[in-house]
Amino acid sequence: MTVLPRWAPLDASPADQTPRVAVVMGSDSDLPTMQPAVELLQRFGVATEVRVLSAHRTPREMVAFAEAAAGRGFKVIIAGAGGAAHLPGMVASLTTLPVIGVPVQTRALSGVDSLHSIVQMPAGIPVATVAIGNGANAGLLAAQILATADAALAERLVAYRRELHDQVVAKDGRLLELGSAAYLAQM
Repeated sequence: MTVLPRWAPLDASPADQTPRVAVVMGSDSDLPTMQPAVELLQRFGVATEVRVLSAHRTPREMVAFAEAAAGRGFKVIIAGAGGAAHLPGMVASLTTLPVIGVPVQTRALSGVDSLHSIVQMPAGIPVATVAIGNGANAGLLAAQILATADAALAERLVAYRRELHDQVVAKDGRLLELGSAAYLAQM
């Protein structure tokens, strides 16, 4: 599990309440993997819409959603799926919005099957892909994409990176102070 900085949630202005990022998954069992993306985006003040849309069990709904996404004002879609993991690629084939694929860990192959399915897209239909089970990085990548046209969001990302830096510096100082054995005993 990724440990991230715990800054206070940022208040989003009413104008920011229109979802700019869609977070879709093939099954509700994928929600624990996808929720960190939602939480990070909310902390950055980016409104999201979260959906379960299966490429195999609800293909018509998935197609309708993907084809309408840009017109509804979404700027980025995060799509997570496990196993065959066709959802990210199918969504990407139906929209020109950036699609970020999140391979969900599976029991059979530990998510490697999902990763290969998402990352091996044909030329012309890209899906940006994060590490297996890493919804948090998908949320961060979506925020970075949005920040190219949103200076306030870009500033919040800089502050987030500064917090990551400060956390590591503090841990290093503590390790130097205690030594490795005592540091491990406190973990």
